[in-house]
Amino acid sequence: MTRTRDYSGLPEHMRPGMQRYLEHGIIPGSFLLAVLENDLMGAAGKADAVNLARLADYARFLYSEAPRGSYGSSEDVREWSKARQTGSSQCEQSA
Repeated sequence: MTRTRDYSGLPEHMRPGMQRYLEHGIIPGSFLLAVLENDLMGAAGKADAVNLARLADYARFLYSEAPRGSYGSSEDVREWSKARQTGSSQCEQSA
């Protein structure tokens, strides 16, 4: 059973990109990709003013809402994306 995620903790303009990634495996832009890959320096360097101020909100969202295996390293992100795009039923447990 898939649980409904609460995207409200993220900036409104970033919610669709995160949702497309988590639900369909569509790789997001460079800022969200850096966040998902646990690259703080990369994320800070690519962030606009809103996202820079809300980096902690992304950490809270990933911890509370994102399924295990959907973030953490570039390999995790690639595997998550591939599994979603091929329709594979990779383990989607809530963190």
